[in-house]
Amino acid sequence: MGMTIGEKILARACGKDVVKPGEIITAKVDLCMSNDGTTHLNIDIFEKKLKGEKVFDPEKVIFIVDHNVPAESPKTAEVHKKMRNFAQKHHVSFYEGAGVCHQIMIEDYVVPGQLIIAADSHTCSYGGLGAFGTGVGCTDLTSIMHSGETWLMVPETLNFVLEGNFRQGVYARDLILKIIGDIGADGATYKIMEFSGPAVKNLTIDDRVVLCNMAVEAGAKSGLVAADERVIEYVKSRGRHEMHLFASDEDAVYEQSYAYNLADIEPMVAIPHNVDNVVPVTEIGEVKIDQAFIGSCNNGRIEELRVAAQILQGKKIAPYVKLLISPASKEVYLQALEEGLVDIFMESGAMVLNANCSVCWGGCQGVIGEGETLISTGTRNFKGRAGHPDSSVYLASAATVAASALVGKITDPRGMIG
Repeated sequence: MGMTIGEKILARACGKDVVKPGEIITAKVDLCMSNDGTTHLNIDIFEKKLKGEKVFDPEKVIFIVDHNVPAESPKTAEVHKKMRNFAQKHHVSFYEGAGVCHQIMIEDYVVPGQLIIAADSHTCSYGGLGAFGTGVGCTDLTSIMHSGETWLMVPETLNFVLEGNFRQGVYARDLILKIIGDIGADGATYKIMEFSGPAVKNLTIDDRVVLCNMAVEAGAKSGLVAADERVIEYVKSRGRHEMHLFASDEDAVYEQSYAYNLADIEPMVAIPHNVDNVVPVTEIGEVKIDQAFIGSCNNGRIEELRVAAQILQGKKIAPYVKLLISPASKEVYLQALEEGLVDIFMESGAMVLNANCSVCWGGCQGVIGEGETLISTGTRNFKGRAGHPDSSVYLASAATVAASALVGKITDPRGMIG
């Protein structure tokens, strides 16, 4: 009996030839990452329980300040200082102001076949490069920082077979919202969501990361796409060459398979206050907005910014509407500057923010008030996610967000792309 990509990665990590769903394994971790959302708690546990101990490998532990940056309060500043001091003491990689943690990991670290653990639920993003990424809590991550190992149960795998091509104005973001709406926020609980089929070869790296990033919003342990020549070329272009290329066997066993034709997908919107409450934009009705946001670990990369710029160019956002744009990393920001995208954004009336989690996180920028409505490319839309608990967050693609900012209400972007 064959194995899936996820099973092969976990078999490699635990030193076995074969693993099966339901099996408990102890695995060696290739990389572990923590951000300022919880790292101060990891440090407290590490210093209290592991006095005098070192991290297992300074080159494999990464600290990234991205959730509240720059610091908006003395309390946050103390968190950042604690991270900075620990990183210096243990000689671990430290990033501050460089962008969203998952984008930095993709740009600087991830290679196919790795097992990567982080204290952030959207670590499943790394499946876009063929790596098994998953999030854990503070105690687990502290143990991993010290030992370089973790235990987990091998998940079942759901196979999402993709064919066809997206029509104009439709993107990977719309596809993953459609899938989550179909299977539900618990439809993939503790499972791997594998994306396969003939359409995958046409998906860009950004597209693949978008799909895998949101897998956790269906409850998944991880999301995965088999690494191909496109991924190999990307990883090598970043100066990384050691990789483990896995593909699911023809006789691999999936718990369930789903088929999607990309040509059938429409622009989708997740309605408050659940990410699986998804409808086509054409069924959304009259929903006026107060604020729009383009960014986050799901939809803040250069391809999304290009799409937004194409819609916004030569136009002005609606009166009394705010459009906030935060590139996913400093590298993305610099590329957007070079391509003239930032000029387009600012000329349209948008505010371009530093590279960070920003409005998606709702911690330090663009917080919305009572009764206000936000349309966002962020990852979640539960109550209070981006500000006041009596505000509303709608999730959509960068195209839909940009179009909505121009009109002042949630809008189908397809007629606004030249």
